[in-house]
Amino acid sequence: MRYHQSGNIPQKRHTIFKSPEDKFYYEQLFGTEGFHGISSLLYHIHRPTQIKSIGEAKDVSPKIAVDKNVTPRMFKGMNVTPEDDFLDSRKFLMVNNDLKMGLSKPRKSMDYFYKNAECDELLFVHHGSGTLKTFVGNLEFEVGDYLIIPRGTIYQVDLQSDDTVLFVLESHSPIYTPKRYRNEFGQLLEHSPFCERDIFAPTFVEPKDEKGEFLIKVKKENQITDFIYATHPFDVVGWDGYFYPYKFNIKNFEPITGRIHQPPPVHQNFEGHNFVVCSFCARMYDYHPMAIPAPYNHSNIDSDEVLFYTEGDFMSRNHIDLMDFTLHPGGIVHGPHPGAMERSIGKKFTEEYAVMVDPFRPLKITEEALKVEDPSYKTSWLEDQDRTLKDRSQE
Repeated sequence: MRYHQSGNIPQKRHTIFKSPEDKFYYEQLFGTEGFHGISSLLYHIHRPTQIKSIGEAKDVSPKIAVDKNVTPRMFKGMNVTPEDDFLDSRKFLMVNNDLKMGLSKPRKSMDYFYKNAECDELLFVHHGSGTLKTFVGNLEFEVGDYLIIPRGTIYQVDLQSDDTVLFVLESHSPIYTPKRYRNEFGQLLEHSPFCERDIFAPTFVEPKDEKGEFLIKVKKENQITDFIYATHPFDVVGWDGYFYPYKFNIKNFEPITGRIHQPPPVHQNFEGHNFVVCSFCARMYDYHPMAIPAPYNHSNIDSDEVLFYTEGDFMSRNHIDLMDFTLHPGGIVHGPHPGAMERSIGKKFTEEYAVMVDPFRPLKITEEALKVEDPSYKTSWLEDQDRTLKDRSQE
């Protein structure tokens, strides 16, 4: 993250700041990790603390179906059920104590405000477009955008269509860019696969000076509680700091390639505590004359591996559809499907796009995941099984 400033702010923090009508503005420190982590200072027209009422909590804990998993699995994202409501549409498929991830197919825009009070959110736009409206400004989004929303951000989502599809990840730790791509001042280095020009902060909008009853749904400890506030939450006249939502499009990621196959860490885009997020993008294949572009068989002994397929034809997998998730649990060797290695030899480039998440603690499988699982995946590396699947797909 880098320093950003929008709207009107006082010359000195924690000092008197008034409107042209001589009314006080109210300062709010917005940040995480106590007073140690990155933060921003927001200036409100009204006190942001004016609660009128608090409703009953609704439990939204993912229901675990498989607590300890060692089985390779594939979940068919196209079969995840859409929902009208933005929050109800989140179907978490895999979870552990560090994160939750799954798919969301909301059909309607939000007519309330929302705050995740315990998790940073990563929303990847597989299909659709719209506007992420927040108390520090708006972000227009489209296909391929990652929306990084720090915990505590109050927001609404305005959708342009009823067929939006989002990959959703909630993280109990802050989501950052990789440390190895930043210098001691936080600047992205020359060998980083992206730079500050690719990261977009919210566009400032005029504050809402409104009183009434404003519903903010607050999520904490897997419960969503309705808070009614007396003033509009988007009443910020200005803010500055390092802590704010932003967007990054996967097609602005510049792949790192080599003469021989490069390992997954070169594709890393983000990281949190005990997990990384990688972007597999269109790129030139390895250019050694004897190179095998397909990945070699490998064992992720210390991490699970999840891939979400969003565009193109993923060369190392057979019978994969867009919106599919594959899960390869730690400790179980995996690699290209039969024929994939051979097909890759001599190929010069790929047009694939996928989001990969490697959690360093095992994932639990939810009931929602089992509803959309393809049970044949675990044996799909058998050559006879692959021929059967191929014949079936051609019927």
